[in-house]
Amino acid sequence: MTGHHRRNRARTLGLTLALTLLSVLGLAATPSQAATPLTVAQAIGQQNGSAQTVRGYVVGQPTATNTVVTSNYPNDYALAIADTASTTNTAQMLYVQIPTAFRAQWGLKTNPTLKGKQIDVTGALAAYFSHPGMTGTSAFALAGGGGPTDPPPGGTSPWDSTYYAPAIGKTGTALKTSLHDIIDNQTKLTYDQVWTALKDTDQDPNNTNNVIEIYSGRSIAKSDNGGGVDQWNREHVWAKSHGDFGTATGPGTDVHHLRPEDVTVNSARGNLDFDNGGSTVSQCTGCAADADSFAPRDAVKGDVARMIFYMAVRYSGDDGWPDLEMNNSVANGSAPYIGKLSVLLAWSAADPVDAFEMRRNDRIHSTWQGNRNPFIDHPEWATSIWG
Repeated sequence: MTGHHRRNRARTLGLTLALTLLSVLGLAATPSQAATPLTVAQAIGQQNGSAQTVRGYVVGQPTATNTVVTSNYPNDYALAIADTASTTNTAQMLYVQIPTAFRAQWGLKTNPTLKGKQIDVTGALAAYFSHPGMTGTSAFALAGGGGPTDPPPGGTSPWDSTYYAPAIGKTGTALKTSLHDIIDNQTKLTYDQVWTALKDTDQDPNNTNNVIEIYSGRSIAKSDNGGGVDQWNREHVWAKSHGDFGTATGPGTDVHHLRPEDVTVNSARGNLDFDNGGSTVSQCTGCAADADSFAPRDAVKGDVARMIFYMAVRYSGDDGWPDLEMNNSVANGSAPYIGKLSVLLAWSAADPVDAFEMRRNDRIHSTWQGNRNPFIDHPEWATSIWG
């Protein structure tokens, strides 16, 4: 392990332990992947500690339980959002905590023109200022995409000053090389350990006895795993024949691209590349396939793309494993390539990172492999490298 990896892990130990504790206490529960954020009214009625994405208009800054200021903001610590931009009744507002990493871009003292804009925020639905709110906030975005101002190259992430510090400011090939050096020292699992890991990383937030299947979206009992019809097994999103790495410890057991999936649907996907179009896939609503490609449901197209991006950066041919790369083909066979790159980039842009992905990334980092998927923390890096 290099010196900067040891320093980065030491600096982030406190945060990863905190994330683990939140998960154990049930405060890091996340929703199954949903395309539509909650309204503010729904969020106010669902103050149960679950992690959700909520859409609302910025109406001011809460400073007390029943007080929201609309000018002369004292600091960048909180937002109040509502279902309409003209709302003045605090009972119809959600109070949103702004963690340190997001204050420079999303706080009203620094960004007063943010008032009146519609945004999406992700975090735990829990009281703030003794008022219905959101705490532990992990993501902010304008409802139409982007930030309140043009973000600097590389955007922002809570991990930028620690885990990703060597990569910040880099672009293109230099960024790809730096990210590879950051993520390549993970703990390697056996193929049997993958079963246990997936029962944690892909847990259904609405039923902790179940996991969510990646392509079908079906919630199924954790215990109903194996090779039988209607059971779930371990899907290699980067098909293991694309590089012929099988299930040996390494890329074949890397949980960042291994997901639960129905046995029948897993077989239907096989080792197909990813592309749009095709016929309906049995037992997989919203999925399509043809002779040389597979398309998952819309809600996880971005997830699939970001897993593929991770694999192409993590496995670069310098540790005994194939140099995995993407191309624009859908006929890659057993070559260490997968496509279509142009489609995967479009999928990532169309399906933004959600709370399920973020929790999964955190669990893999804190509990299973000790490394992160950079394209969940920084989706824009895919365009910088391959766009």
